[in-house]
Amino acid sequence: MSTATHGAPFAHPALFYRGEAQYTAATVPFVRAGLAAGEAVAVAVPGPRLELIRAGLGSTGAGVRFLDMTEVGRNPGRIIPGVLRAFADAHADSGRVRIVGEPIWPGRTAVEYPACVQHEALINSAFRDREVTILCPYDADRLEPDVLADARATHPVVIDGDAQLPSAAYDPQGAIARYNEPLPHPPGAASIAFDAQELPKARYFAVQEAERLGLAGVRLQDLTLAVAELTTNSVLHGGGSGSLRIWAEDERIVCEVRDHGRLTDPLAGRRPPPRDQPGGRGLLLVHYVADLVRVHTAPNGTAIRFYLAR
Repeated sequence: MSTATHGAPFAHPALFYRGEAQYTAATVPFVRAGLAAGEAVAVAVPGPRLELIRAGLGSTGAGVRFLDMTEVGRNPGRIIPGVLRAFADAHADSGRVRIVGEPIWPGRTAVEYPACVQHEALINSAFRDREVTILCPYDADRLEPDVLADARATHPVVIDGDAQLPSAAYDPQGAIARYNEPLPHPPGAASIAFDAQELPKARYFAVQEAERLGLAGVRLQDLTLAVAELTTNSVLHGGGSGSLRIWAEDERIVCEVRDHGRLTDPLAGRRPPPRDQPGGRGLLLVHYVADLVRVHTAPNGTAIRFYLAR
């Protein structure tokens, strides 16, 4: 498998694999080539695949950073800042960085999937012009054809068997727009409107409802932080007011804040702000504490919804 070389621009190929043998036959040489070139290498894939790569590398994998993507990437919105950027930025002065990242696997739920596609599309702008190669494996045997079609839209190059070709369907901005889906809420969800004067009331309301629905301990603290950040953003940047809704969905608590602002930066919450910049970390913090974040933005307003397991 050919890969970008030192000094080349960012590379983001998708790898369509079929079975474990094909998986290791592609990923293990990719990792070894990076190590041989003196590159910093990380592997962030689901646990069973992680063990396949680790076993294939043997002792040569001692310098690789291994991460279980089902844990570190449970929330797709946390992968760019917390996994990819964290690793790339830590090695920014040591040459090219190489990462195997598998954010979409069989078992991802329908509610998670739109955020996964947007994540894959946003990688391209998050790392443009950086010396980074991110290889994204896709299980072509077990994932639906629509998932593979989306992979062709979010990756400029697709590796399928012995073929490595530019994707004629590459359109990351189109993928981001396509999955900017309206977020209808269930009837009967507890709700409250708020403005600057009523922020404490809205936050208290959210905490009380979350406790009633079974959230406690650290998870309740996570909800308190996320609600505080999102409602403050609504007051400061979303027209001065908003609405908050909260409900239970299966084993998760769902909380949503809507306001009249428009989110114009698709990487908001996924790009760490400069250290000397005051503010700008609210949505980033929500991504870090939540199990999933979904966003819908339009000219008439924005809804940000986050999920927490009970």
